[in-house]
Amino acid sequence: MEGERGKRLRTFLLGGLVGSMAGLAAAGRMKVRAGPRRRETPAGLRAFEEAPCYEELVEREKRERT
Repeated sequence: MEGERGKRLRTFLLGGLVGSMAGLAAAGRMKVRAGPRRRETPAGLRAFEEAPCYEELVEREKRERT
């Protein structure tokens, strides 16, 4: 019984060691950004509001109301 418990403990420790090494390797490969990146395009719904198809729809709705 003690032999199987020792095997499990050894397997657990070996898995923890391999996992921590993989984590350290992944952390070393991560890129560090200098600061927040500026968007070149509008964010959110503003991007759609500037689209030609949206502007055409707004103009059509204005004509229909008058």
